[in-house]
Amino acid sequence: MLTVGDDAPDFAAPLVGAETEPFRLSNRRGTGPVVLAFFPAAFSTTCTEELCTFRDELSAFSDLNARVFGISTDLPHALSRFRAEHDLGFDLVSDNDGAIIDAYDVVDEWEHINLTTVAQRAVFVIDADGTVRYAWRADNPGEEPDYDAVAEAVESLA
Repeated sequence: MLTVGDDAPDFAAPLVGAETEPFRLSNRRGTGPVVLAFFPAAFSTTCTEELCTFRDELSAFSDLNARVFGISTDLPHALSRFRAEHDLGFDLVSDNDGAIIDAYDVVDEWEHINLTTVAQRAVFVIDADGTVRYAWRADNPGEEPDYDAVAEAVESLA
């Protein structure tokens, strides 16, 4: 299980912003903290609330040179629509093959609808050197992160 003090696993995946383009986490090293917000499904109630909360709190992270990335197993097209519909000012990462959620040990299964590979709701704060400085995993799909704790983790790296 990935914990505080571990090296954050590197990954390459489609990044959904104004355009969809290739992205590699290690290319962010040295530029400031990174917040990885894993979420199960675009357009679901709790995921929308969570990412809109990050959207509304984004200015505090930007002031600290931190970047937020939302990560789910949704395809880039769905993430693009979700990002536009909710005016998210940060990029989303499409983990369409489940490799990232596997590397971060946040794989969840929704047996009630036969989904065997979705992201467990989780947040990791990674410092500029690529070390995990904050780690949180939800105990149930409807649980949201402690946004103040995430902000404090980012602020501690400034």
